[in-house]
Amino acid sequence: MMWYERRQVWSLLLRLYHWCFALSIGTLVVTGLYIHYPWGTTLAIGTGAFPMANMRYIHFLAGFVFTAALLVRLYLLLFGNRYERFWNFLPITPANIGNLFRTLGRYLYLNIGHERRLGHNSLAGIAYFITFLVAIIQVISGFFLLYPESPFWQKWATLLFISQQQGRGIHYLIMWYFVFFVAAHVYIVVWNDIFSKLGLISSIFTGVKFRLDED
Repeated sequence: MMWYERRQVWSLLLRLYHWCFALSIGTLVVTGLYIHYPWGTTLAIGTGAFPMANMRYIHFLAGFVFTAALLVRLYLLLFGNRYERFWNFLPITPANIGNLFRTLGRYLYLNIGHERRLGHNSLAGIAYFITFLVAIIQVISGFFLLYPESPFWQKWATLLFISQQQGRGIHYLIMWYFVFFVAAHVYIVVWNDIFSKLGLISSIFTGVKFRLDED
């Protein structure tokens, strides 16, 4: 006999972070591509429209939302509930290291056992942590480009990027990291929702997952 136990896993703050992060990424990618290669500027010649300025303005606003979401996730990594803190999913404990290899085996369709976790598995934890670090670099490069006259950003960001042009190139390349990350994230989430039956997709709306027990 199988039955499911309802568990509140994701806090409201984490769900708000997730959707602010996701929507800001989508907005930043679209407007960023336009800024990099403005496909519609010539259509506005002879009119009062200024699409590049509008796109840049939207890009900057989305960048601030992205930065705020990143700060919220940093807070949750340290002070969130038991499923949201970094030591719950990073492979820094024997249990999490074991979970990492079992998760890899499951994704490779190897029969080496599977551990059902309500929070993130360790493989997802590594991916999210790397993405968090990449996002920090993206924020720094973004403010470096936004405030070229700022002594603060020019001093510290120049140490990392050397010049504005290199900073812009890195900023653009990191955008593609997020494009591929989102594609992989959506695929893996749907795959897990089909095979795990834990309510993974609905949990990012409700915060609720279901733990399977077998008698």
